[in-house]
Amino acid sequence: MEILTWAFIQDLFKVVGGLGLFLYGMKIMSDGLENVAGDRLRLVLERATSNRFFGIIVGTVVTCIIQSSSATTVMVVGFVNASMLTLTQAISIIMGANIGTTITAQIISFKIDPIAPLCIFVGLILYMFVKKNKTKNFGYILLGFGILFFGITTMGAPLKEFSKLAGFQSILLSFQNPFMALLVGMAFTAVIQSSSATTGIIVALYLSGVDLQFKTAIYLVLGSNVGTCITAMLASIAASRESKRAALAHVLFNVIGCAIFGALINFFPGILTWIQDTWKDGARQVAMFHTLFNVSTVVVLLPFIKYFAILVNKILPEHATEGAAAKKLLYLDQSVMQIPAIAVTQAHRELIRMGEMALGNLKLALEAFYEGNAGKAAKAMEAEDAIDYLNHQITTWLVRIRGLKLSEADMERLGSMLHTVSDIERIGDHAENIAEYAIDKGKYGTEFSQPATEELHILSGVTLDAVNLALDIFKSRSIMRLPEMDKLEEHVDYFALACVENHIQRLQDEVCDPRGGVMFTDMVSDLERCSDHANNIAYSILGNEVYSVQRHRLIEANK
Repeated sequence: MEILTWAFIQDLFKVVGGLGLFLYGMKIMSDGLENVAGDRLRLVLERATSNRFFGIIVGTVVTCIIQSSSATTVMVVGFVNASMLTLTQAISIIMGANIGTTITAQIISFKIDPIAPLCIFVGLILYMFVKKNKTKNFGYILLGFGILFFGITTMGAPLKEFSKLAGFQSILLSFQNPFMALLVGMAFTAVIQSSSATTGIIVALYLSGVDLQFKTAIYLVLGSNVGTCITAMLASIAASRESKRAALAHVLFNVIGCAIFGALINFFPGILTWIQDTWKDGARQVAMFHTLFNVSTVVVLLPFIKYFAILVNKILPEHATEGAAAKKLLYLDQSVMQIPAIAVTQAHRELIRMGEMALGNLKLALEAFYEGNAGKAAKAMEAEDAIDYLNHQITTWLVRIRGLKLSEADMERLGSMLHTVSDIERIGDHAENIAEYAIDKGKYGTEFSQPATEELHILSGVTLDAVNLALDIFKSRSIMRLPEMDKLEEHVDYFALACVENHIQRLQDEVCDPRGGVMFTDMVSDLERCSDHANNIAYSILGNEVYSVQRHRLIEANK
């Protein structure tokens, strides 16, 4: 049999290898684009608003950069899960993602494979031997671009030979059944999780000279648009109800779009004839149909975004138990790992949330202490469990993110966050200590004199101001406010020392109960250390080196 000949096996290896190079080239090119546009990409996503048109632009731009509507949609599901986006905003971004995914096929449809080896050579030189990051990233993009087209070239000749085989021709004939073509497009895209890659491969088949009927290619493209939904559906399984709605909206949007165009093609075949008459090249015809299909679907369904949201809410109604407080991450899940720059931003958000929880718990513990409220003390100790949980989870995610391909700035930022999470956790520990003092105070009837109580109130207020300011600086990354932090830190240090000296004098004068002496100094120590950790948090925005100096100062001060 001719299928078992050595020539056939060699051609098969070339096709498989070429396909591997094609997909790998897409991945490299996508990574390079992400590195170049990382910070801008982060800003674009953070500024997504309820304006549906801006949402479509955001989805289009992001998908053009990362070359995958699946990846964009998975991120959107994650942002909905973190309450960063509403369902309506998510739907508009998903619509834009469907437009952005068409850029891949458009790029591939240009017959520029003869310059692929040159792109690989130049890209490799820039990536390996140039130190400037921007130039290295440009070289990485060029390298991926070249590998992608070299993969197409590698597949070209063997695919032409395959197209002459009776078995291969019978497979192509089976694809003439629209239902079969839809299923194949769906299944293949679900496996490789990228409709951009599927459509790019269809375009590559035309470039390789395979005699694939245009109508068959169209149904394969339509099927790929449905198959790409599987990625977001999988990402939403363990997420919130709202995330599942975003994934369902993606499915409904793509299925309805495919149904509309599938019907139009059958009832008005002149649409395909017009495309073939307008663009003579088969590869260009597929790329243009892909673009026209996605753009037209968005235009047709854009006025119905709100109705989409209503329909999805009815299909997946709110659970009565949903929204209850729980130990969980809001901003970090697998979806954010699609883009390293976004993962760093989400980790920063999660850390801010943990810091706000620690600040709130410190306030609650102090209230419990001054009011003698055992109930509030118990709540503060319970909240500390949630802070410890976040400390462990965030640290785990920061380590995972550190393994991604990060820019130098993001790597530095991540390093400081790994230290900052520890400082926030320590503030939570000191709050727990204060809550324990509140319980012991009521249990043993410990009393403080009025001067001692007033001093603790003052020190508590300044410490809370220091922690609050530190979190504001960490959130805004405002270097200009660091001198303000220094003044508060000096105030706390000076007043803490004065409190201890005054209390020793009161004990000598027998103004204060000796039983409260140790508790008073412990309280002062906990508050002063909270301020030290707050200072570390604020200075972490300057990077690891400055942070290490601050950390050393804290260690020396506590010896």
